Amino acid sequence: MEIPFGSYRHRFTIGSQHVEATIRITSRRMVSRLLVDGVEVDSDETPSSGQAAIRNHALKANLADGRTLEVEAGYVGWTSAGILARIDGETVHESHPGKTIAFPASAARMATMQVDEDAQRANRLPVLIDIGFGLIFFVVGSLANLTTAAVVGAILGIGLLVVQRFVKANIVGGLALFGTVMLVISAIFALIFDDGILVQLRTSIIGSFTGLLFGADALFNRGNWLGRGMARYIPFSGIDLKRLALGMAVVSIILALINVIVVLLASEQFWLVYTTFLDIPLVIVGVWIVIYLSHGRGGTG
Repeated sequence: MEIPFGSYRHRFTIGSQHVEATIRITSRRMVSRLLVDGVEVDSDETPSSGQAAIRNHALKANLADGRTLEVEAGYVGWTSAGILARIDGETVHESHPGKTIAFPASAARMATMQVDEDAQRANRLPVLIDIGFGLIFFVVGSLANLTTAAVVGAILGIGLLVVQRFVKANIVGGLALFGTVMLVISAIFALIFDDGILVQLRTSIIGSFTGLLFGADALFNRGNWLGRGMARYIPFSGIDLKRLALGMAVVSIILALINVIVVLLASEQFWLVYTTFLDIPLVIVGVWIVIYLSHGRGGTG
């Protein structure tokens, strides 16, 4: 699936001719086009990742007076894209005067990480199933109670493991058994401590426990258990398993602490919304930071 991130249009004139440069950025590529008097005369494209992603686009057009217009297009910081137009080496137009058109240096390392397309495709179904589980937890928790939602989650997790034995497609992801065990522990905890706040805090307790397991895996097993399982979710090669496991330990404990704050300061209904929807961006940011810091540091997954 290709997700659009932004489109930019820059117009200027050279003599009597109208020039327009468009830049479209998506989750998979950046595409630029150069039009003169409404006619497309050149285009360029780079992928969103890999070594080719960091170069600027080079567009050219032959003008009516015989001169050649050269347009450089690319990123201007993290939030925009612009152009620099030259004729015979002299600047004739700048979309962002005084600013450099270049791929953000802080993002270049992430962009040049080698994408494992097979792993990316294999993870689509498990990720969709994880999202589905989260939505089911939200619906059951809203219509019934949190204890029932935890039990339903455990039953679905066990059922998914059973189904996996009879189908070839990967439907449970890299942390299959571990994830199911955590769901079962969560359900047992909810049944034993059938109290609103305690059920909410079980997320923090289990999150802290998970963090400790990731930490132990990193320190004593160089990430070859949970770190390796997590690496199967990641569509990049060259991941250091020890750093990955250690990073996930830190992220798990931080999210556990945030959950405690939400439980103590907000209502149960807000917590249910938070744990189903609002913490997802935090998880995504945390995991991407861990991936960035784990890439190209030695051992691989």
